[in-house]
Amino acid sequence: MEPTLDDLMNALGYEFVHRDHLRDALTHRSFANERPKLAPVHNERLEFLGDAILGAAVASMLFDDSPKVREGALTRRRAEVVCETGLEEVARELNLGAHLRLGKGEERSGGREKPRLLASALEACVGAVFLDGGPLAAFELSRRLFADRVATAEGRRDHKSRIQEVSQARGMGTPTYSLTKIEGPDHAQRFFVEIDAAGQRAQGEGRSKTDAEQAAARAVLKLIERLGEQPEERA
Repeated sequence: MEPTLDDLMNALGYEFVHRDHLRDALTHRSFANERPKLAPVHNERLEFLGDAILGAAVASMLFDDSPKVREGALTRRRAEVVCETGLEEVARELNLGAHLRLGKGEERSGGREKPRLLASALEACVGAVFLDGGPLAAFELSRRLFADRVATAEGRRDHKSRIQEVSQARGMGTPTYSLTKIEGPDHAQRFFVEIDAAGQRAQGEGRSKTDAEQAAARAVLKLIERLGEQPEERA
């Protein structure tokens, strides 16, 4: 049996008054381009809205839950919670991929499993709740979805800092990052970066050049770990 909007609303813990908001949140640009009568809009504007709401909600939770933690550490913890990987994990818990409306090409290429599509759709769902039920409903949803992750966020050093320490410890100098390409419209660009560090190369992508560099650094750290060379994280 195919999953329904009711299934997703049950998973979200929110009943939409206007279900079109939720459908829009699940609609990828590829579906809207192929079937404009069924989908006059796609989810990128809702993604923009949800991104801002999630960031504010997580910041508020961290502020309340960690009164003795300084601003820099709070910033790192927030980034850890709402990074693409964190969003993707929550989206998978909700089985969000099964509900996406994708064009044929995106469907064939495994779009339902792509981290960035899952993360974007989750943000769009938060934006849809904001439109449907207002800011309080959107904040409550964010708290339900991310409370556990906020409670366990450690605010560890970012990936770029870690790989720089590893590379310099091996006498290989500072890692280099190369922007290889930019895709997508101006309001929803994807940046692709290659890193050369600690004798390894890897690639990463993100919504900004900085995010892509972080993703590339994370990828090369994982590569080092797979090779049995666990990088030490300094205090």
